[in-house]
Amino acid sequence: MDLTDRLAAVTTLFDAHLKAPFPGRWRGADVAGFDMVMLDAGPAGCVSVWLERQGLLDDWRWNVLAECEQRLVRVIPELDAYGREYYQRLLDMTVLVLDADCP
Repeated sequence: MDLTDRLAAVTTLFDAHLKAPFPGRWRGADVAGFDMVMLDAGPAGCVSVWLERQGLLDDWRWNVLAECEQRLVRVIPELDAYGREYYQRLLDMTVLVLDADCP
């Protein structure tokens, strides 16, 4: 997948993510030791910057995404159906960005 296709795919996922309500059950909750609000905000913020910069990401944000990827993989199986859908979208965006933007 070239960068143009990757930017389009991430844009579509990000737009859907912004329109999706946060899963209320997970507000203020920890899963596998991770705060679920922060596990939403961290990757979403990094993806937003990646989109704004048209596929460029600094090392700090790349590292944040890499850490969030591992956390998402751990928590998604523990969630209800809507939570899995919501956080899987974050994981999908995270993987697309990380695969495009190796430091």
